[in-house]
Amino acid sequence: MKIGIIKEGKVPPDFRVALTPKQCKYIVDSYPEVEVFIQRSPIRTFKDDEYEALGLPLVDDLVNCDVIIGVKEVNLEDLIPGKTFMFFSHTFKKQSYNRVLLAEILKKNIRLIDYEVIKNERNIRLIGFGRYAGIVGCYNGFRTYGLKHNLYTLKPANECSDRKEVESELQKIKLPNNFKMVLTGFGRVGHGAREIMSLLPIKEVKPQEYLSGDFNVPVFTHLEVEHYFEKKDGTEFIRNEFYKDPELYDRGFQKYVPQTDMYIPCHYWSSRSPKILTQNDLAKDNNRISVVADISCDIADPIASTLRPSKVANPIYGYDPSSGEEIDYMEKNAIAVMAVDNLPCELPKDASEDFGNELIKHVLPALIGSDDKRIIERASQTDLNGNLMPDFAYLEDYVKGLE
Repeated sequence: MKIGIIKEGKVPPDFRVALTPKQCKYIVDSYPEVEVFIQRSPIRTFKDDEYEALGLPLVDDLVNCDVIIGVKEVNLEDLIPGKTFMFFSHTFKKQSYNRVLLAEILKKNIRLIDYEVIKNERNIRLIGFGRYAGIVGCYNGFRTYGLKHNLYTLKPANECSDRKEVESELQKIKLPNNFKMVLTGFGRVGHGAREIMSLLPIKEVKPQEYLSGDFNVPVFTHLEVEHYFEKKDGTEFIRNEFYKDPELYDRGFQKYVPQTDMYIPCHYWSSRSPKILTQNDLAKDNNRISVVADISCDIADPIASTLRPSKVANPIYGYDPSSGEEIDYMEKNAIAVMAVDNLPCELPKDASEDFGNELIKHVLPALIGSDDKRIIERASQTDLNGNLMPDFAYLEDYVKGLE
């Protein structure tokens, strides 16, 4: 099998890569039947000569490869007929902006394996950049808090050479003794955020203690869904029921608003679920929240202050809760919002290494050898004959532009 590492072509550029030079060398050494080719790239965080130094051949195109691996959506002109491509296509939710991409993949008889639907037999995702979204997003949240309140100044994560430098910057953080923060969401993103929290001088407390206790040290609480959603009829919260029928539930985050200085959402939110923070919540006199570092970044929906995604170069904007409009985040009445939607790009080397490790551990054996657990089969949206796979037949009208 010949595997090709594609040159990322999206604009603005993405510096990440699916496999680092050392990981490619490991694959070649571990699987004698596999060759890995590197398409030359001027932007990749790992330079061409780093791959070449390990004996990995550099090529101008990947036409001789069987499987082509990237990170972001591949440009239409870079799709090679009859090949297997693996990348984040952002099509399985019927995203309108990538309909043409999926149509072209089918037209060119390409098998698309989408990272976002690579799951095990229990329907749990096996690979993603979520951990580093949590790490960078949490760091950015504390950077935003320091700027908003003129307490300290952290170096932007994208200007740090690596995660080690990011962690060294945390020593500058000086929080008020009455500082209180809420974190929602677990999974890769939430646990990534907790990696930053574990390095900070801040105590974790249980949700009820957070609401009722008096503290003279900075504290945070990490909420499960039952802590910020409530059953409409007042009966007991049932987790499985909430995920199945979220319409039976109502908002419950309001009780944290008067107690909280900073909120970091890391949750997955369904459009069928209740809102979390409304404009009315944030406009009340008892609102204490001054910073929302929205790692989840669902635009203008569950959290009213997240008006738009922000960019790495300009990550913070302000939200005026009285008008619902965007303002300068340093205005006295503004809530500072950090809503960067491509957070792992800020630490491309570390994020790439973490992603590649997961790819090698969870995906590569099934791709190269036997796919007994149907990991690759379930993640293949299309086949090499120009058809949607059965699990993705629901995309047919979407591809045709009928919905």
